Amino acid sequence: MLEKLPESVGHALINQRAGMANVVYNQLHRLRETARIDLRSKAFMFNSRLPIRFTADGDGLSPPLEWDQVPAGTDSLVLIVEDADSPTPHPLVHAIVVDLGRADGEIEEGALASPDHRGVGLDTGQNSFLRHAWLPPDPPRGHGEHRYVFQLFALGAGAPVPEAPGRSALIELILARAIGVGCLIGTYEREERVDPPLTEREIVDTPIGLPTQGALV
Repeated sequence: MLEKLPESVGHALINQRAGMANVVYNQLHRLRETARIDLRSKAFMFNSRLPIRFTADGDGLSPPLEWDQVPAGTDSLVLIVEDADSPTPHPLVHAIVVDLGRADGEIEEGALASPDHRGVGLDTGQNSFLRHAWLPPDPPRGHGEHRYVFQLFALGAGAPVPEAPGRSALIELILARAIGVGCLIGTYEREERVDPPLTEREIVDTPIGLPTQGALV
């Protein structure tokens, strides 16, 4: 997981990000305009910080989502959650959910399986770690703020969505059949470690290193 990367690596990769241009929503937007779905959450506002309980630093629960204004002619709804700022060539996938019905609806908090929670049995595709589950946000320490993009797509008529699709297969379906889309962004940044100042005793007890032979003094 990315939270295990040393902080120095996060600083070194600060300018390496997948980019918003590469999330599925914007790939579709470059191709054509579609109807807009109102996608929102009771837990956070658009472009605001995700509560810690939904991250790898908290309980790792999946957040609640709700939506309406699903366009007529929708055959199925699919959800993909991507990290637009992952230090990878493509956005990191945190969840894929298929078979969300054809109309307005919702996903309750903790509904998706995650490392410590079983969820409620929703049909999920593969996240970037090849698991059928919610991957809690875990940005590298020192890498700055990450944007987690929740994207709901209404697909028009066509063949059933394959079971447990990965990102590439889902993108192909979305670009071919999407007739509506909703987007919600939550942010999260892992705070950098700050070493506490030395106490007076630690300063007194800390040995002063002597110069090695040949060193300038």
